[in-house]
Amino acid sequence: MLRTPSPDGLRFAFGTLTVLPVKVTRWDRTAARGGMLCAPLAGLTVGVAAAGAGLLLLLLGAGNLLAAVATTAVPAVLTRGLHLDGLADTADGLGSGKPAEDALRIMKQSDIGPFGVLTLLFTLLAQVAALAQAYDDSWTRGALAAVVSATAARLALTTAARSGVPAARPEGLGAAVAGVVPLGGALAAAAVVTLAGAAAGAYLGPYDALRTALAVVCAAAAAELLLRHCVRRFGGVTGDVFGGVAETAATTALIVLILG
Repeated sequence: MLRTPSPDGLRFAFGTLTVLPVKVTRWDRTAARGGMLCAPLAGLTVGVAAAGAGLLLLLLGAGNLLAAVATTAVPAVLTRGLHLDGLADTADGLGSGKPAEDALRIMKQSDIGPFGVLTLLFTLLAQVAALAQAYDDSWTRGALAAVVSATAARLALTTAARSGVPAARPEGLGAAVAGVVPLGGALAAAAVVTLAGAAAGAYLGPYDALRTALAVVCAAAAAELLLRHCVRRFGGVTGDVFGGVAETAATTALIVLILG
């Protein structure tokens, strides 16, 4: 059962997952647990801002493609690009084919390798293309896609921080939040986000309610597959892995939302 978000948990979520001027006053595991449970709320905020940027450009006469680019750019700006950086580093670590210790060292380096570049390129292209198609259908579908994908991305952080998923390193943000969310809390958060997505999609019709719920479920499943692979390869999660699962979830949700 989900409890009412605590102020410390909300501050942790918004202070660590966004650039919003929110001061994190507690860094203990209790605050981290609340913060990761509140991660979808931070995603909802980011998604609304992203949708707002896209809709503003459409209102000013811009085309759907430019609106899609802006919608994709806002989450990157509001997270300092950390999730995209994590995705690139995770791709470099996995693509290296090296043992866990060496792969983690590669991921910690400040430069970006060919696997990271290609992964970033195709991920961003997929996100922009999907959003452009959503805006082609209607501005409401584009806005809904922006909000749902951003929320699903942060839900992936909640589920990745569940108990039983170890940290690959003893330090860093990954270690601070690894295993802090009870399994029941992660499942409850997933259920709430899925039902909320279905309710939002119902505004466009019964089929869209089902498709939006399916988008959240598929996003969570894709993130889970990457998470499990990373745990096997690296021995646990890192901050980069969290970023990777978030971007994987966001991209999957967008693709599902424009299919059918």
